[in-house]
Amino acid sequence: MIKNSLKYTKNYYSLSDKIKLGLEFIQNNNLKNFENGKYQILNDDVYVNIQDYNTKHENQGKWEAHRKYIDIQFMIEGSELIGVGEIQNFQVQETYDNEKDVEFLSSDFPQQFIKMNEGDFIILYPYDVHMPQISVTNSTYVKKAVVKVVVA
Repeated sequence: MIKNSLKYTKNYYSLSDKIKLGLEFIQNNNLKNFENGKYQILNDDVYVNIQDYNTKHENQGKWEAHRKYIDIQFMIEGSELIGVGEIQNFQVQETYDNEKDVEFLSSDFPQQFIKMNEGDFIILYPYDVHMPQISVTNSTYVKKAVVKVVVA
């Protein structure tokens, strides 16, 4: 897991060519003007989902992990908490859905929550279990880009 601000995206270009494409897309586009939906960057290898929603209480969240894609989650507007944890501290709650590339997990261990503000991004690898969309205090509106980068 890597968390930083939009102004530092260039520091992470060396992670991979595909991560670089995703970060450049975030940096070079005014995502506030994008409608919700899926936008291709490099076919199905790198694409972005634009979404908006109201944040929710932690007890309504779900811990999730992916196997095929790395997530780059970027806060376009608003703030939220994202829970993060190491996959070895979790048990499968709902089996892996290959088509949706997601499995849901649970844990008895306390996990860390990271505050994401407008302009922040987080890179989540398949071993980074995460719980997005959590309210900082009260439910608020959020607009987010989730770049999906195929695992090489």
